[in-house]
Amino acid sequence: MKKLLSLGFCILLLASCADEKKEEARKPLEKEEQSEELTVTNDALESAVIYEANIRQYSPEGTFEAFTKDIPQLKELGVKVIWLMPIYPISMTNRKATPELSIEDIEDEEEKKKYLGSYYAISDYTAVNPEFGNMEDLEKLVETAHENDMYVILDWVANHTGWDHHWIDEHPEYYVKNKDGEITDPMNKETGETWGWTDTAHLEYDNPDLHEAMKNEMKFWVEEKNIDGFRCDVAGEVPTAFWEMAVKELESIKPVFMLAESEDKDLFHEAFDMGYNWEGHHLKNEIAQGKKTVKAWDDYMVKIDSTYQKDDYLMNFVTNHDENSWNGTIKERMGDAAEMMTAFAYTIPGMPLIYSGQEYDMSHRLKFFEKDSIPKEKGEMWSLLEKLGGLKSSNVALHGAKEAADYKRILTSDDSKILAFKRVKNGEEVIFIANMTSNEITFSLDLEGNYTDYITGEEDVLIKGAKIVYPAWGYQILVE
Repeated sequence: MKKLLSLGFCILLLASCADEKKEEARKPLEKEEQSEELTVTNDALESAVIYEANIRQYSPEGTFEAFTKDIPQLKELGVKVIWLMPIYPISMTNRKATPELSIEDIEDEEEKKKYLGSYYAISDYTAVNPEFGNMEDLEKLVETAHENDMYVILDWVANHTGWDHHWIDEHPEYYVKNKDGEITDPMNKETGETWGWTDTAHLEYDNPDLHEAMKNEMKFWVEEKNIDGFRCDVAGEVPTAFWEMAVKELESIKPVFMLAESEDKDLFHEAFDMGYNWEGHHLKNEIAQGKKTVKAWDDYMVKIDSTYQKDDYLMNFVTNHDENSWNGTIKERMGDAAEMMTAFAYTIPGMPLIYSGQEYDMSHRLKFFEKDSIPKEKGEMWSLLEKLGGLKSSNVALHGAKEAADYKRILTSDDSKILAFKRVKNGEEVIFIANMTSNEITFSLDLEGNYTDYITGEEDVLIKGAKIVYPAWGYQILVE
């Protein structure tokens, strides 16, 4: 149940050392330095939890090194995929200070310094943001993750670059231009209006040379830095043909895991393994706010069955970097339904996401363009996610990737308010029952048997048709 030497010589020497250091940072790890090879497999993904790491805000230091120290702890939560938010240098030109202002709009030089810009305005795809550390620090992070049987995927921004990117001067033909021949920020394809991402320059995929250049930037990380895949920002705004070509080449190096920030089913045919469950997430918010009922969820599950191929799957979440910073904390959006919705995200088909801070009961919106920090004290949410991650890892009935367990609706006496379903695979089953309203509900189930409440550990005997009372947002996860 719910729980609450000359100058010239010196300059040349320094330049030479800097070049050598940069070159060294770009070298792949020698075989003897690498941990035992960890390969992306669907078997591992079936029971995986994915963790979105906001390196800047994860710790007071905001570094790769600080995050790497905690990787073994994430294993306790069932994490098998670490998604690093963009780790690349951020452009200074047009750097965002607020959603509406750039640093050029701010006169006070000291004030300007606190604005670090958006991770998604990239000036170099094959370097790391010095704010986070150096390439060796990143390599250590990847090695540590692999030692803990976790994959590392990078956030990839293929739709646009920052205004300081060298392509702006060297390859202006790579960019979208207006009628006056000026490079533009990204525009809505349907309306022609700006998205407001004025700190970025829009890439032009009608140019086949861009396809090759972008693919090569992605190959660098897989080939030389042992990265296991990518989470691709606004993937639907980039031609599917590019993704299919790029992924094919990446897969020729080693198996990779690809996550699209999109629900576009065409992306999953040859390019992506998993997409965002945006629609399902918005339904969770609306149900928690009393704007939708369980019927909307039932209709959505029917739609999913008819829209996607059997081996397509989606990422389930109650928060992420966009939701937290721009739309509110879990509590702000879901209120008292937060715990139930978190458990729900783990039990439906797909892969559950933990966003930095969620595991520590984070109750504030993280700043996006400035330094901030998450709390680091374990509380109720850590305990819950540890339990849920344990079940996800150990019970095949919660498999959620290309060979996902079946989802079967269980009828109740009040299907507009009570959601009950079972997940079934290889003779194992997990049952989820929830009161998806803000009122106490008395209901009955078309189900009987002896079960254990996974969260409380208490035995529970279900009698078909017997009256059951759940408090507001009450839920159970039952196992045999």
